[in-house]
Amino acid sequence: MLLPRIIPVLLLSGKGLVKGVQFKDHKYVGDPINAVQIFNTKEVDELIFLDILATKEKRIPSLEVIQTIADQCLMPFGVGGGITSLSEVREILKAGAEKVSINTGVLENFSLIREVSETFGSQSIVISLDIKKNWLGKYQVFTRCGSKAVSGSVTEIAKKAEEFGAGEILLNNIDRDGMMEGYDLELLSEVCKSVTIPVIASGGAGSYEHLKDGIVSGASAVAAGSLFVFHGRRRAVLISYPDVDQKETITGQK
Repeated sequence: MLLPRIIPVLLLSGKGLVKGVQFKDHKYVGDPINAVQIFNTKEVDELIFLDILATKEKRIPSLEVIQTIADQCLMPFGVGGGITSLSEVREILKAGAEKVSINTGVLENFSLIREVSETFGSQSIVISLDIKKNWLGKYQVFTRCGSKAVSGSVTEIAKKAEEFGAGEILLNNIDRDGMMEGYDLELLSEVCKSVTIPVIASGGAGSYEHLKDGIVSGASAVAAGSLFVFHGRRRAVLISYPDVDQKETITGQK
């Protein structure tokens, strides 16, 4: 059985890193290569880079930036943002990423999941489900940077993604993004039980205890942004990651 992973999620805006709250109010937090070099020394499990402007600007993340990251990064990393075709996936993987994370491109065209899975293997494609509650208090899946709702329940869409060949589900909770108050454990558990592929919890982690809660609730990996780039009540930028002992506690190894 594979050990649970702890994954920093880094948001790209142009050639810089930013972090926001509930998918808005983004603040510059530094240079991606500096962040990668720090995470190298901390021996992180994996990194995820998401370009927050790519979909709106109808492009994919910068291949130059991906190549530069690949030259420096000592751990596997995935890239997401604006990906809509097999050829674009090929370019990103060729540039050095191990995985692509796709939201709008596959939720508006599920056959892309099968194309990528059959060409590069299911391990290369992560389906990103951006979720938030509607005015009735019911969770919905959204595309286009959280602006367009998709019909069907979260678990129905997760199951469909698995059926089409997705390797993992990245479950992003928009309502909790950047709030640092913990994951929605009830929904996380429900999604984890609905599929057999790994689920990555994202959106809300503000402490190592929250990471542990996500793993206990069934997640194969727990992801966070603010937790790993901010420090203290004033949210000063300081990159961090659990040390070996802390990681073993979080993942239930001791």
